[in-house]
Amino acid sequence: MAGIGALLLGTGVTAFGIAPLAPDAALLPVREVVEELPLRPLADLSLGATIPLTLYRSDTVRRDDTAQSLLQRLDVRDPAAVALLQSDPQARQLFEGRIGKLVTVETNDQQALHRLSARWVPDDGRVFQRMVVENGPDGFKVSRESGELTAQVRLASGVIHSSLFAATDAANLPDSVAVQLAEVFASDIDFRRDLRQGDRFSVVYENLEADGETMRAGRLLSAEFVNNGRTHAAVWFEEPGQKGAFYGFNGESSRKSFLGSPLEFSRVSSGYGMRFHPISGKQKAHLGIDYAAPTGTPVRTIGDGVVTFAGVQRGYGNVVEITHRDNQSTLFAHLSRIDVRTGQKVSQGDFVGAVGSTGASTGPHLHFEFRVKGVHQDPLEIARQSENIPLNQAFRARFEAVAQQQRLSLNAAATVLQASAE
Repeated sequence: MAGIGALLLGTGVTAFGIAPLAPDAALLPVREVVEELPLRPLADLSLGATIPLTLYRSDTVRRDDTAQSLLQRLDVRDPAAVALLQSDPQARQLFEGRIGKLVTVETNDQQALHRLSARWVPDDGRVFQRMVVENGPDGFKVSRESGELTAQVRLASGVIHSSLFAATDAANLPDSVAVQLAEVFASDIDFRRDLRQGDRFSVVYENLEADGETMRAGRLLSAEFVNNGRTHAAVWFEEPGQKGAFYGFNGESSRKSFLGSPLEFSRVSSGYGMRFHPISGKQKAHLGIDYAAPTGTPVRTIGDGVVTFAGVQRGYGNVVEITHRDNQSTLFAHLSRIDVRTGQKVSQGDFVGAVGSTGASTGPHLHFEFRVKGVHQDPLEIARQSENIPLNQAFRARFEAVAQQQRLSLNAAATVLQASAE
């Protein structure tokens, strides 16, 4: 009883200690006060001059855009501007060639056009086009000029959960950089069969900009890929006056005599060896590899050589055959078009044609063969076994400086991945 009494006494003291000293405002009396205020006539009020407004909006040119649809989407209501984009030869180029041109407009509060600027990259180079339409005292004036893209370094990293491209999409890596990543390690990693959950990658690449706006992704500068516990790394290095290539951080070239595939990263629909022929329905040796790809997909030579045949061969349809050193040759069949001629010299990576379905074919694909002294070989095995092209030792010091910088950048990219995971 004494203990309970003491507890209650303590509680009462505590409640008293925190009680408010002022009266509750909700309980105070309320008094309404009404008072008339004199209003000055509006004419006596000085509003001053109206400040002109400039409105900005940006968008990209779409495939089916016209001058009217583009300006309407940008909230421009200016018939004279529409007429100019339809009639001026320079302005009409905004709707020609590649889509995705970045357009920015400046209008007044009446939605009349003050200025329109557009930027685009006409090809895969490092030069962009800038077109400006300005409305001055003498009407609209159109100007066009070229400029150099500015390269900014970007870092990215990701973890494999299902597929390579699902992981690169999750890491917001541009498609062109993802393809380069697959290309760099294609001879060491079979991305269709060798990937494991938990594999990870880090990349350093160029982001090409014009006037501070991203235009496209550039070259992959360095990459690291951990596959099934094994680390693969590559850094881009370009010797003065020579064709650039990827090398390991120890200076060993990642560039081999033969590329892993005549197409950029794609799906093998039929491998080398015995199979049921899709047309005859019989078991038959398949002496090459079939790559499923849409019609028109560029086809490239996997190594340096000379075109020894470019034409039509019965069931193979349009065919290109290239002879390489040491009595080695490659054949590309079912092409929709041929981009080389007999006797022409080609270098590794040069385009020789495009995927098609000519000849005896059930659908668009590339049939690719590799022969050594006329005997068919598995192209994938040949690519894996081909020797690396060594680094010129005269540029070793310069390479070491580049490699050291790229190693620091890759470490930073991996740190970003770890921090986001935590």
